[in-house]
Amino acid sequence: MATQSNILEIQNLSVRAGGKLLLDSVDLAIPYGEVHALLGQNGSGKTSLMMTIMGFSGYEVTQGRILFMGRDITALDVCERARLGIAIAQQRPPTIDGVKLRSVLQYTLRNSPDPDEALIRLAKEAQMERFLDRSINGGLSGGEIKRAELLQLLSLSPAFSMMDEPDSGVDIEALSLVGKLINKLFVPDETHPVRRSAGLIITHSGNILKYLHLDKAHVMHNGRIGCSGNPALIMETIGKYGYNECVRCIDQKEKLCRS
Repeated sequence: MATQSNILEIQNLSVRAGGKLLLDSVDLAIPYGEVHALLGQNGSGKTSLMMTIMGFSGYEVTQGRILFMGRDITALDVCERARLGIAIAQQRPPTIDGVKLRSVLQYTLRNSPDPDEALIRLAKEAQMERFLDRSINGGLSGGEIKRAELLQLLSLSPAFSMMDEPDSGVDIEALSLVGKLINKLFVPDETHPVRRSAGLIITHSGNILKYLHLDKAHVMHNGRIGCSGNPALIMETIGKYGYNECVRCIDQKEKLCRS
């Protein structure tokens, strides 16, 4: 049963796609108001977990369940989960020809007290004013695409946000702006920093983490969460010894559990 203090709970979750086991007995809990990082080598299962949480087709849950705000959402489709307040920024979102960024923002901000003012303010904060009348992601650089994705998330104000590799394709100078936008997403009112929404940041390199206020980090390996703990300490270990040390430690831990 879901704990009332957790906005998201994943219980004993296994997932297949294309006949391949992608996630194996995953357990994860994220409390209300907390932002967690999900680390791991490429192919470890990070993106598969995010896509499964969001409810994308093609990811078959073979055991376990996903609970959001205490509700079992395992069988809900993407649209139903989005309506509950779950949103994502993908690593490689598609270009949508003919659909302007401005049009999307006008729709997502339609219930704001002053939609036009809110649109311009958010666009300025994301430094995306000159791209408002372009097709979604049309002709944008990697860093600009990340800012466009974050701009759309900011306009939605979701209860729970997931970001897949928000530092991928972003140069060092632009990382601080991306980090600032992510922090604003989770803390819309900087005068009340404890009033945070929750989320999950997926990253391989971890470059973005130095700019973020995180509560916990998890390391994935072979479709499982192998360890969890202090984000700074985990990143310090990975920085010194690489993911190979994490893999060795996780494998050793699993061997002890089986013996």
